[in-house]
Amino acid sequence: MRTPSEKPRATPQFAKMTPISAPQKPAISKAACCESDSCENPQPVQEAAGALRWQVAGMDCAACARKVENAVRQVPEVRQVQVLFATEKLVVDAPASQREAIEQAVRAAGYTLREANAAAPATPSGLRENLPIIAIALFMALSWALEQVHPLAGRIAFTVTTLVGLFPVARQAWRLIRSGNPFAIETLMSVAATGALIIGASEEAAMVLLLFLVGERLEGWAANRARSGVSALVALRPETAVRLRGEARETVAISDLQPGDVIEVAAGGRLPADGKLLAAAASFDESALTGESLPVERQPGEKVPAGATSVDRLVSLEVTSRPGDSAIDRILHLIEEAESKRAPIERFIDRFSRIYTPVIMAAALLTALIPPLLFAAPWLPWIYKALALLLIGCPCALVISTPAAIISGLAAATRFGALIKGGAALEALGRVEQIAFDKTGTLTAGTPQVTAIDPVDGLEAEALLAYAAAVERGSTHPLAQAVVREATTRGVATLRAGAQRTLAGAGVEAQVEGRLLRISAPDKVSIALPEDWQARIRAQEAQGQTVIVVTASDRLLGTLALRDTQRADARDAVEKLRALGVGSVMLTGDNPRAAAAIAAELGMEYRAGLLPADKVTAVNALNARAPLAVVGDGINDAPAMKAATIGIAMGSGTDVALEAADAALTHNRLAALPEIIALARATHRNIRQNIAIALGLKAVFLVTTLLGLTGLWLAVLADTGATVLVTANALRLLRKRG
Repeated sequence: MRTPSEKPRATPQFAKMTPISAPQKPAISKAACCESDSCENPQPVQEAAGALRWQVAGMDCAACARKVENAVRQVPEVRQVQVLFATEKLVVDAPASQREAIEQAVRAAGYTLREANAAAPATPSGLRENLPIIAIALFMALSWALEQVHPLAGRIAFTVTTLVGLFPVARQAWRLIRSGNPFAIETLMSVAATGALIIGASEEAAMVLLLFLVGERLEGWAANRARSGVSALVALRPETAVRLRGEARETVAISDLQPGDVIEVAAGGRLPADGKLLAAAASFDESALTGESLPVERQPGEKVPAGATSVDRLVSLEVTSRPGDSAIDRILHLIEEAESKRAPIERFIDRFSRIYTPVIMAAALLTALIPPLLFAAPWLPWIYKALALLLIGCPCALVISTPAAIISGLAAATRFGALIKGGAALEALGRVEQIAFDKTGTLTAGTPQVTAIDPVDGLEAEALLAYAAAVERGSTHPLAQAVVREATTRGVATLRAGAQRTLAGAGVEAQVEGRLLRISAPDKVSIALPEDWQARIRAQEAQGQTVIVVTASDRLLGTLALRDTQRADARDAVEKLRALGVGSVMLTGDNPRAAAAIAAELGMEYRAGLLPADKVTAVNALNARAPLAVVGDGINDAPAMKAATIGIAMGSGTDVALEAADAALTHNRLAALPEIIALARATHRNIRQNIAIALGLKAVFLVTTLLGLTGLWLAVLADTGATVLVTANALRLLRKRG
């Protein structure tokens, strides 16, 4: 850090723990974005120059996303393809000349496309969406009634019902086979239903199709529930804006807005882009982005994020964000980045499912052939059992067991005011046993106040403050800004400073009124401080204050004491983490006495006097003991975040910290930490439950089918039923709220 009181170049101080030397441990969460275990952190497709983008409709689960990917990979000259299920986005790295071929491939696979920035189509009515299910159910009821009167006519009616229901399923199966997806559920369902018709089990064939369609509809409903958070975020952004050109007003698409444009937002309207408030102060509702329930009053010149609502008046703002780079866009980008970072267990299940279905299909074929050929068993019963095995062989429930839980977990985390970048980070978060906190801006509010100004005899306090403000002016460090802010508040005269220079690990200096002024931490002062001054400094530091010393040409001018306010929820968060079995430690560049005072108030361990490199060393040592999370907000925290099992940034932190982190507390609530750790652990339990449900049901029905105890329509429950149960179980995570 820049200000010496935060970063003295001293031997790091440790409290309540002994340092452990250990080689740097790779961040677990960094290695989960591709199919292969050997592939680590490839460049995301959406970052490729000139990548083609679309919105995809019709995806009900993560398996659908894989089908779209497989279809697009068949197109020549496609280098990379990524389907983001949560945001329904298709991103392809390919020449623009292949755009039409890609669109044809996706449509051939049975999905619809629209341009990335096009408005979403109107939601179809419930009757229209459920019409196939209603139609088949009615046909089945009529067929059953007819069978009671005339058995042959009833069987014919069931056959017609099956053919009507089979047509769209078989058509989709053919599309998927042509697009490189031969083992899709539609293929297995088509083969099973056709086989059932051939052997005369038309009633069961119709029931299988009805259960399949019901399961598909439930999957679609669950997918929409999981995507509801993203949809709500997109809905915050209006499609048009009112732009001012002199005295004229014009309505333009938000994609036409550029930095520097002046826009007008009516009372109750949402901001279409990030903007800087012009003219008078105004109140804004930013709850959808920050979680702050009360309106926030902004002064002229202050920035307001896109998606905020003007509460009480018509406002004018100067646009500060480029198209696609507003606060909402950045959050959506993080969500897309999160989806690309898959959990290790998710990659394993995906690979397993790829071989599972072919193995089951081979087993079904052997079941149909071996008993009749080798043991002269009757053909029809064993063909029937083989068809049932085909239905059991569909991997849908298994494939979605992990992503359904992860997507629900990530969506639930947003309700706690946290954005977790993917399943890998969520899985790592669930293993965390200790958390290292930065102090300034993390455990404290990051807005320190000057608490004491102590000049030497013969120098006025305002004069000392003026000198310190001159040296610190222009710095972005919280302590430096506090000094400048205090000088402004007191109306102290502004002094010119030249040749400002940061002294690495020692302080900052500048030429003021012909003298070389230096601001340093007490242990970095180049002169010997009198004993009474040292005693005063020790007393202030023992109270949790940070002291800076001002000297001029090796002559003491005085000291300033500053103190930051503790975050209101910091102690509560530490106590709740302790209840979860998660330890807390503070890593700070501040002096040991000030750090000890704050650590004692919070009831946590601490390590003080740390430079960024020292923080990394401390993180490596702690990480060697147990999985560690690092929480910070500044540029200097980024290396420590990267070295930890998982890095967590405060939402108000720097762009560098947010980029380095695996998760962000978007509402700046430390209380969200124990909540998301508990959520991550619940998600991991949910995944294990889902896998047990998916494989357990299949194992039970596999045995009962081979024993002849269950038939086709019960076999379909091994997949459709398991899929519904797995999805419903995953959706339980959405009930968790902050």
